[in-house]
Amino acid sequence: MLADAANSRIAYNRVSLVTPPRTALMIANDALTAYAARRNALLAAMGEGIALIPTAHEAARNRDSLYPFRHDSYFYYLTGFAEPEAVLVLIAGKTRKSILFCREKNLEREIWDGYRYGADGARETFGFDEAKPIAELTAALPQLLADQAAIYTFVGAGPAWDQTISEALNGVRALVRTGVSAPSVVYDARALLDAQRLVKDDHEIAMMRRAGEISSLAHIRAMERTRPGQYEYQVEAELLHEFVRFGAREQAYSAIVASGANACVLHYRENNRKMADGDLLLIDAGCEYASYASDITRTFPVNGKFTGPQKAVYEVVLEAQQQCIDRVKPGQPFNAYHDTAVNVLAQGLIDLGLCKGSLDAVIETKAYSQFYMHRAGHWLGLDVHDAGDYRVGGSTGQWQTLKAGMVLTVEPGLYIRPAENVPEQFHNIGVRIEDDILITAAGNENLTAKTPKSVADVEAVCRR
Repeated sequence: MLADAANSRIAYNRVSLVTPPRTALMIANDALTAYAARRNALLAAMGEGIALIPTAHEAARNRDSLYPFRHDSYFYYLTGFAEPEAVLVLIAGKTRKSILFCREKNLEREIWDGYRYGADGARETFGFDEAKPIAELTAALPQLLADQAAIYTFVGAGPAWDQTISEALNGVRALVRTGVSAPSVVYDARALLDAQRLVKDDHEIAMMRRAGEISSLAHIRAMERTRPGQYEYQVEAELLHEFVRFGAREQAYSAIVASGANACVLHYRENNRKMADGDLLLIDAGCEYASYASDITRTFPVNGKFTGPQKAVYEVVLEAQQQCIDRVKPGQPFNAYHDTAVNVLAQGLIDLGLCKGSLDAVIETKAYSQFYMHRAGHWLGLDVHDAGDYRVGGSTGQWQTLKAGMVLTVEPGLYIRPAENVPEQFHNIGVRIEDDILITAAGNENLTAKTPKSVADVEAVCRR
């Protein structure tokens, strides 16, 4: 990596030597309409007041190297703007206004770091009412906050942002003698935005559908190329190859590539074990495409053929997942499909001889939790564990009712570690099967259905 030359006297023409990112040039009218509609929905929910929505900070990896920048999901949801050092201001009321504060054009910095929209470019491209340099934000905030009834922002997002809000409020209070008033209340904007983000619009669904397709291709490639004697990270490389090949340069989360006993570690991350003949390999991996996450888990035999005990456990999990997906439809409470998973898995454990007693007793005593200890799924969207409450009214409230446009994962599993009550043939069998499900008016759509999961299909792909 070249050393920074911020004070360099390099001669260059005073024109931009780089072009806007290709994705930015291709921003479609429907995407811009979607961002504007989301801003308007937030403004309507606010009624009156002002929203201040910052993006994420760049973070140092080590010395003068930065982690790849990833914008804040809430900010991006409202703007589509992916540069760092930016804040969105939304003013509600009779006269609504959207203002973006962002980095100025800087042709020398663009030589080193790439294209910047600048205020004018951002306003014209992304459809804000106004755009201003981020350097003007601090001075502008007291005037923007003057006579506003309330502030909607990220409360407790970090010391720097909290200080920015506090100083801006103090700046308004210092103007009280001129006849202006300061906002009397500060709300966390995420409460309103979480409700919005639960239901995806057409643009979001299109991005998630593509993310699911790319991740399906990556899992198929992994099945085709996995062989005994390889290391888990070599399979991880096959996943990443396919992600990048189709334009998804980021993972939605760190991939889990877990063979043998590692498959019984829910958030295994090392991915460094040498895989043996007879192992199962559990892969939990998904790409991020256009900022939207996918999340797929598949479990398959490293040598291409399930053993008898592996197949028996796998088919219990597969049956549970299929019944769960059938429960995921409009009008159902969010928890319904988890209850289905528990029932099917518990009965399967009884049939396998791993749990004793009646189904009601196994569920009531939670004996099944020795082998199944997590929920059956979660919301999915801009974040892999996406925004949105699971209950309405807190931890004792009713479960959220599923509606068309919501997207969630369905991921039951069984993880059988060695124990005195576990026959040896089941030791270290870990199986999870996960798909991304869009709730539709007619029921649901499996966004990752192209990923093989029947025993016959999995074995056929593994043996290619």
